[in-house]
Amino acid sequence: MTTQREYPMDHDAPEQIAPHSLNDYLEVMTKAVFQSGLSWKVVSNKWPGFQAGFKGFDVASVATMGESEIDTLATDTAIVRNRRKIVATVHNAQRLIELDEKYDGIRNYLRSHGDFYAVLKDVRKQFKYLGDTGTYYWLYVLGEEVPDYGEFCNRNK
Repeated sequence: MTTQREYPMDHDAPEQIAPHSLNDYLEVMTKAVFQSGLSWKVVSNKWPGFQAGFKGFDVASVATMGESEIDTLATDTAIVRNRRKIVATVHNAQRLIELDEKYDGIRNYLRSHGDFYAVLKDVRKQFKYLGDTGTYYWLYVLGEEVPDYGEFCNRNK
């Protein structure tokens, strides 16, 4: 396993970050969730709207968003107006908090599975709208160990 930028030559590897709080985990996850089915450019162009709409990705604030706030976001042209993904983001914030408490840190949760494919399987159960590629992206950007991108793509054909 590696965290090296071993992406195919025709793709630029996303920039990795050192997460400092659950907010960072939520922001990267939300980008993966909303990108699914869309071009990265669409999501990137609207990212300032996402940051404002999801309160700077403050995990506690997002986790407590109610129906009226979700309704408002679902009509906000500054973001991708996919209500199911907005609701999923609220759910994902709640799960991050729960897993962070249960494992005494979200990084401990991620590293409790043994290998990448075990993490992948559990993350897909715990969070909404994270498929294989979205989970790979999330883990890679957060600096977690992931297999070589070519190996990952070949295994997931």
